[in-house]
Amino acid sequence: MADTSLQTGLTATDVAAARRTHGWNELPKAKQAGPLRVLLRQFSSFLVLILIIAAAVALALGERIDALTIGLVVLLNAGLGFVQEWKAETALSALREMLSPQALVLRDGREQVIAARDIVPGDILILAPGTKISADATLRRAAELSVDESVLTGESVPIAKEEEMEVFAGTSVTSGRAEAQVTATGAATEFGKIAHLTGSVGTKTTNLQNKLGHLARQLGIAALLVAAGVAGLGILLGRDLNEMVMTGLSLSVAMVPEGLPAVVTITLALGATAMVRQNALARRLQAVETLGAASVICTDKTGTLTENKMTATRIWTLDRQYEVTGTGYDPAGHIAWQGQRVRAADDAVLGAVLKTGLYCSHAHLTRDGDTWHMVGAPTEGALITLGYKGWCDLPEERNLLAELPFSSARKRMSVLYQSETTAEILTKGAPERVLEVCTHIMTQDGIRPLTDTERGSVEDAYTQLAEKGLRVMGFASRSATDHQISEKDMTFLGLVGLIDPPRAEVRDAIAMARSAGIRVVMITGDSPITAKAIAGQLSLSITQQLTGAELDALDEAQLEAVLQGDILFARTKPEQKMRIVSALQAQGQIVAMTGDGVNDAPALKQADIGVSMGIRGTDVARDASDLVLLDDNFATIVRAIGEGRRQFANVQKFVRYLLSSNAGEVIALVINIAVGGPLVFLATQILWMNLVTDGVTAVALGLEKSEPDQMQAPPRDKETPILGVSGIVTILVLGSYTGLASLWIFFHLMDQGVELARTTAFTAMVVFEKVSVFAFRSLHLTCWRIGWFSNPFLLGALVVTLGAQVLAVYWPPLQVLLHTVPIGLNEWMFIGAFALPILVAPEVLKALRPAPLPRDVIGAEAA
Repeated sequence: MADTSLQTGLTATDVAAARRTHGWNELPKAKQAGPLRVLLRQFSSFLVLILIIAAAVALALGERIDALTIGLVVLLNAGLGFVQEWKAETALSALREMLSPQALVLRDGREQVIAARDIVPGDILILAPGTKISADATLRRAAELSVDESVLTGESVPIAKEEEMEVFAGTSVTSGRAEAQVTATGAATEFGKIAHLTGSVGTKTTNLQNKLGHLARQLGIAALLVAAGVAGLGILLGRDLNEMVMTGLSLSVAMVPEGLPAVVTITLALGATAMVRQNALARRLQAVETLGAASVICTDKTGTLTENKMTATRIWTLDRQYEVTGTGYDPAGHIAWQGQRVRAADDAVLGAVLKTGLYCSHAHLTRDGDTWHMVGAPTEGALITLGYKGWCDLPEERNLLAELPFSSARKRMSVLYQSETTAEILTKGAPERVLEVCTHIMTQDGIRPLTDTERGSVEDAYTQLAEKGLRVMGFASRSATDHQISEKDMTFLGLVGLIDPPRAEVRDAIAMARSAGIRVVMITGDSPITAKAIAGQLSLSITQQLTGAELDALDEAQLEAVLQGDILFARTKPEQKMRIVSALQAQGQIVAMTGDGVNDAPALKQADIGVSMGIRGTDVARDASDLVLLDDNFATIVRAIGEGRRQFANVQKFVRYLLSSNAGEVIALVINIAVGGPLVFLATQILWMNLVTDGVTAVALGLEKSEPDQMQAPPRDKETPILGVSGIVTILVLGSYTGLASLWIFFHLMDQGVELARTTAFTAMVVFEKVSVFAFRSLHLTCWRIGWFSNPFLLGALVVTLGAQVLAVYWPPLQVLLHTVPIGLNEWMFIGAFALPILVAPEVLKALRPAPLPRDVIGAEAA
């Protein structure tokens, strides 16, 4: 590092040399997937690979229409997935571009504003209130400097800094001025080291990806085995070779739900689009669905559960205690005593406290329309806001004659203030340090000597406020007839308790999460007392709290036992957050982790789904996350959980629907071949059913609204299959019925010609599949309960697909393509008679079946 002069800074030659050695002041950018890679990723599904093979076989056999149809479905699926994922990536790039950090440095003897990436080790940074520190540095000069390090540590209270102390990249100056010599840039900073820790976490796959991949492999293997077996059996029985190859292809196409990849992609894309309207950006389509399975939300406190704005909530004086309403730096609030609003002019003691907090400060408020902004230290900003709420007279800057600044040794600040009639010394600071210079105390009856009893009362009040998680400040004053500022023989005025308040909507969001059976675990870098106080305000049940040091003392078995209860973690480091998330995952939990700072990023990436903040969140946190909250609103997470549960339920519905439809086709084909009859369905007819009619209906089924009891059910188990035993039974029963019914119709009409019989059986299967969709709109509620007409998209899909089937039967171009002939009224009556039970029976069974018990009730009964 260059030997830098504090008077001149680095020269241009020094900067060039340092850059050659250390490079640019920026983190190594995460390797972004280019458009080609994102596109190729859409073809990695096993089902899609089978479809590509099927298209190739059809093309080799000269069935160009079949090959073209399958190919179009593959391209549709790839196109939809590419558009959504690329949209998310470009949205994140736009968020990054909104930030153009700059820094004020001393170079060549003058102060210069440069891009933060241009900083090199040895540079002299000029730090002032509001400055975001762009590199790690050592303070060479400092005056009343305080730094907000919450982005690194989670600690919401600014840290006082003095000469020769370190400041870190990513943190912000809240008060004071300083000059600091840069010691590390880019990846070598503390910020960069945590980013590297984030990068050490491997790429993860979502729960839905795992389930769909497992299902795809099962279906693919089954399709190949059945197709090969039936084709081989037909050849052994003397059937035509080409006919059996096409029959095997037809069977494989019938068993593989060609529409499944497209339907899954469309459903997730529509869900992701809906979430953007609710201020949540999913970086991957499966992200919201994974959040729907979350059983634990691990959440940061500062800036996530809280506003990250200090607010005065309590005022204590010897004979009165006051409550303060309102949060943040908006003065829309009031001070109340015994339920009655009071102002500074109404209460001399209150007025003295407010005046001291308002005048003994460097912070100030500005208003931009309806929005208030604070410049200065958060604590002083809270006191300024408090003065506004109490209608205290605003100070005039010229009336401050002298100042004894705050220091970490004295822990108090005093000013000499000249009013119209007299000069006063106003002091604020740590209560014990203010109390030690006081000999009197102010009461409603006037000023009197401070006795040991009253001193004890002040100390008890301080302790009680601190135990509630409040940051407590003491206030004192005295007249200064000699116009000299001296901290002695002062009059104690009172105490003010401040806290970073919880966001207004978070309490209800936590209550909703609890009703959905989801645990909320707070993991913060802040103090345990403050964290527990915030938890209490949010009605977040806490039976035990651990600091990071206490966590390190636990082995894995002890940590697992601790995580069984309502636990709060405080003073935690990034690697400790990762350990907690990993321990929960080892218990089989699906973990969502929320956060906004670089200290949260490793845990965000480790979690099953990381949720970062779009406004306050750092680039590192956003890049590590799966879901970005564009409004930084914790309540949005709960809405996203509801959306995720809806998505998984709808995936289950249309997978079962598609497979039950395909099962009917397979059963009809296998029995038909076994008995030696002509093909009941041709390959083009199977493609028509699977790709044209079933696909449209399944997409509409994927748009089903949330069921009424969705957020009262506990989270599904991580191992919950998409099908399950009940799903397989449903598919076999319904598939057997539709397959046998279509075969009966086929053979019953054979005497009138094979083309008429095949057309009627083909149309019957389409109608059966359309009618059966009502059975899958809910897996346990009747259509009467959810509303027959609550999904207009489904009703529209039924009209369109049944209309398309009518065209397939009566429109000559489709008759040629699908080898159909017109059918008469008698044939339609046959179809209607067999379709009616499919509509009625599931509704009756659901109405008679008792409602499923929650998993915790089932577990209790089993025990």
